[in-house]
Amino acid sequence: MARDDLALAPAALYRAKAGLTHLRSWRWRVRRRAPAPGLRILFYHRVSDDRDELAVTPARFAAQMARLASDGLRAVDVEEGLALLAGGRAAGVVGLCFDDGYADVARDAVPVLERHGFRATVFLPTGVLDGTAALTWYATQPPLLAWDEVRALDRRGTLRFGAHTVTHPNLLALDELAARAEIAGSKAALEERLEHAVGAFCYPAGLFGVRERQLVAEAGFAVATSCEPGVNGPDTDPLALRRVQVDARDRLLDFRAKVGGGHDAPPALRAAYRRLRFGAATSARS
Repeated sequence: MARDDLALAPAALYRAKAGLTHLRSWRWRVRRRAPAPGLRILFYHRVSDDRDELAVTPARFAAQMARLASDGLRAVDVEEGLALLAGGRAAGVVGLCFDDGYADVARDAVPVLERHGFRATVFLPTGVLDGTAALTWYATQPPLLAWDEVRALDRRGTLRFGAHTVTHPNLLALDELAARAEIAGSKAALEERLEHAVGAFCYPAGLFGVRERQLVAEAGFAVATSCEPGVNGPDTDPLALRRVQVDARDRLLDFRAKVGGGHDAPPALRAAYRRLRFGAATSARS
């Protein structure tokens, strides 16, 4: 039975994950094999000095983006990245996105992105921005973008906005009617606010199966992202794109390894852990 809560894991698990990440990154550094070709999509949540497992500090984020630029790489939003991949022009390109729409992305990430000419997607849970729902893993929710800010940033062009459901639930725990309302409702709400079509969706916590993918397709989305790590190729299902998370505890070597393919394969026991934590398996098509 899928669980409907999406609470953060205990801090000890994040420390253990960081240790495993450092180990895998050092192994990547020693081996330094050429990465498999394709599009790697990096995703963040917050850019802040707050003590939050979802927050990468502004200093680390700036160093990470500077590293991409110095390596001759360009960060693009998810939809542009997929279009470049389909056209065989994804070499030297990294997809970039942020989940949940935190206000610190505008304050601390956008100036860095603009300095380098980078673009990114921000996935918004529309009801949470409206104030009719909340991110359940916070006792005190950090500030989110206001709709006026979203519209201004959308016109500015550095950020492109996608849908992230209405209330950020575990879609697997909902009946079909409720899941459809979350998916289609977020698209309708975002398009009404932005006054243009929205083509990208993100499954909350990357939790989805055959039913959820079908509902995303029925809603009219062209692109959807998971939280399954890996590289995306021309044959990757566009409604199950892989992404690699940049974590709060990642060092610059870890970031370089994630960009360079050192974390394409899921860690051992990841699938079993997610089944235990969320109560159901996820799907990611090749």
